Amino acid sequence: MIIKADTDLELKQLEQSDSTAIFQTIDTQREYLGKWLPFVEFTKEISDTETFVNSVINAPENKFEYVFAIRKSGKFAGLIGFKDTDRQNKKTEIGYWLSEKFQKQGIVTKSVESLCDFAFNKLEMNRIQIKCAIENKLSINIPKKLGFRFEGIERQGELLSGGHYTDLVVYSKLKSDK
Repeated sequence: MIIKADTDLELKQLEQSDSTAIFQTIDTQREYLGKWLPFVEFTKEISDTETFVNSVINAPENKFEYVFAIRKSGKFAGLIGFKDTDRQNKKTEIGYWLSEKFQKQGIVTKSVESLCDFAFNKLEMNRIQIKCAIENKLSINIPKKLGFRFEGIERQGELLSGGHYTDLVVYSKLKSDK
């Protein structure tokens, strides 16, 4: 499945063939990505990325989450997808990360906007939340721009590389907020 977010921006459902580009991006940007993404520390070999991609693609139906490669002009730029989806209560969370060279181009904003449309209109979700490390200003700007509402702080909600916890800012959007 491909979701067109813009004329030169698409979200392509994750495939095993994306593993190399994902790993190369992580491997060449460890310091940049590792500041906010705990998995970077544990992604040491391409096999780690292949295992992750395989777990997404082959998840059992009741655990399946849509995860997409973000592609800008055909080039891999990052990942975006749903996590911790609760189908019974029609709610999900969006997580994302972007290669440093693609930052500050509106890519994640457009990608999140497209994914929200997909969640509300195709998956019939009622609630979407985004959590960001409290000091990750670039990431926090995304839900703010898209009309998500600030809900609060999840204290020490994520264990980052180096063994320290960070507070998470929680934003949400309801289908009725559109």
